[in-house]
Amino acid sequence: MDQFFQHLLNGLVQGSTYALLGIGLTLIFGIMKVVNMAHGELYTLGAYVAYGFVSVLGLNYFGSVLVAAVAGLAIGALIEWMLLRRRNLAAMDEVMLIMIGVMIVLQNAELLLWGGVAKAVPSPFSQEPIVLGAVSVSPIRLFVLGTALVLLVSFYLLIERSRLGLAMRATFQDRDAAKIVGVNVSRIYTLTFALGSCLAAVAGALLAPVFVVNPTMGDLASLKAFAIVILGGLGNLLGATLGGFALALIEEFGAGYISTAYRDAIGFLVILIVMVLRPQGLFTSKERVG
Repeated sequence: MDQFFQHLLNGLVQGSTYALLGIGLTLIFGIMKVVNMAHGELYTLGAYVAYGFVSVLGLNYFGSVLVAAVAGLAIGALIEWMLLRRRNLAAMDEVMLIMIGVMIVLQNAELLLWGGVAKAVPSPFSQEPIVLGAVSVSPIRLFVLGTALVLLVSFYLLIERSRLGLAMRATFQDRDAAKIVGVNVSRIYTLTFALGSCLAAVAGALLAPVFVVNPTMGDLASLKAFAIVILGGLGNLLGATLGGFALALIEEFGAGYISTAYRDAIGFLVILIVMVLRPQGLFTSKERVG
């Protein structure tokens, strides 16, 4: 039973960052209908920002998380303004090619700047684990969990309780109707892509001291972000949150009770089963189109 609670805690920590990745991706797809193939590279960007600030410049780690958020916002807004704004977003094949190009450019820029050797980011906390009853957890993992939960709640309040969130939801439901009532759809698209990119970058910065940082770490992050979106349902923010925690718990318990060698494989196997049995996602209802 002690082992069960330990795996549960580990899964919740990992799931909180998975949820940030999934929400950012599903937000962009739900409002803009853009499949952001570069989402994982924005996650990697956040991790390298943390590495640059802490390991290279010797600055504060907590400040690096804020800088990673700003960098994600800026890069996301720049991508939307320079590459997507003048494009027909309905031409999904063209948009996907653009985003694949962005992914390749970002990954190779990181490789050129930092090299191919994995980097370690020192934790700002003690290495001594915190014992909570029958389970133990490192302080950095508790910080990751707490910060991610605060961000998830803040993002929910932004979408559900603010004028910006109302405009974003209106654009999601009917872009043309939103234009008629005065919503600046172009600005909403920029903010949407910037916010989604920001969440990915923050997730990377939060996990930088937990794992090593390397230029290809975004590849697996992208796959898991898409898996989370599929699990939760395309365009469903609550589903992406629950899907992130669900995928992390599936991986953690699979690794704990089956084999750590199949950690990622078990998660993706469950995604395949969901796609066959419930293609609309676990947390989305079927609806008639047309």
